Amino acid sequence: MKTSDFYYDLPEELIAQDPLEDRSSSRLLVLDKKAGKTEHHIFREIVDYLNPGDCLVINDTKVIPARLIGAKEETGAKIEVLLLKRGADDVWETLVKPGRKAKPGTRISFGDGLLVGEVVDVVEEGNRLIHFEYEGIFEEILDRLGQMPLPPYITHQLKDKDRYNTVYAEHSGSAAAPTAGLHFTPELLKEIGQKGIDIARVTLHVGLGTFRPVKVDDVKNHHMHSEFYMISEEAARKINLTKENGGRVICVGTTSCRTIESAADENGRLKACSGWTDIFIYPGYQFKILDALITNFHLPESTLVMLVSALAGREHVLAAYEEAVREKYRFFSFGDAMLIV
Repeated sequence: MKTSDFYYDLPEELIAQDPLEDRSSSRLLVLDKKAGKTEHHIFREIVDYLNPGDCLVINDTKVIPARLIGAKEETGAKIEVLLLKRGADDVWETLVKPGRKAKPGTRISFGDGLLVGEVVDVVEEGNRLIHFEYEGIFEEILDRLGQMPLPPYITHQLKDKDRYNTVYAEHSGSAAAPTAGLHFTPELLKEIGQKGIDIARVTLHVGLGTFRPVKVDDVKNHHMHSEFYMISEEAARKINLTKENGGRVICVGTTSCRTIESAADENGRLKACSGWTDIFIYPGYQFKILDALITNFHLPESTLVMLVSALAGREHVLAAYEEAVREKYRFFSFGDAMLIV
């Protein structure tokens, strides 16, 4: 299975640069995973495809303003730091640009010294471990100095930080948004609940893997970065009960999917747990829990296109993507959505 098998042609003008004013007014392409048939709707109409007794699984991670622009204390040279993974004692794993200017011992000042970082080590793939010094509360300083870490294909400035988070975001720790969830509004979630659909909250902090393209020809040789996840007793109970009663488990986003599929036992049951996952789902994978998926349109040759192809078949997915291009759907993080049932 080649990476090039998951390529599709996307005109650059279809890459969404800004979020819609009304989250739930995005378009929705519904794909029948068995037949390959498609339908076109508005996202808020997704309620019509959810049945009483189903369970919607959402990822309640919260994106932090993880992009920091600083200057080397010695020379004043500009340095950009992206916070990826929090360690102990105010040490973070980071992505630094330009990396050659960030050797161990390098000190970087942010906000005229409000926050100071010192590079303490170089780790896997050139990432830097940085120890931060500050007075006060780190999160408050980060909120003041940091910018939302938008993907490189988004060139517009984000006016409202909250628009790169879901309305149910709770647990801080992500370097990128679980974008399928961006389409939901409090009103839509209330309507879903009133219809008798359960909502289970899990957490997966979206990390470096989101920014890494597949660089190998053979899909099976790709290495996924690990990300931290948590599943509560309540979420495990809701999902297990749904399966027992014959309802469908519908994941909102690939991150929710990867969370429950990582934690499921061989019988497709969940228990409360937390840990790190580097699960890589591509065609041939047998899903243990997931029945349906709400997701955005993903980059060509990405691990996310491979995941949706594992669920609906590569030919069906690529045909649906080609149709979305013809119909001028909006693509990627701030783009339109797809429901695979």
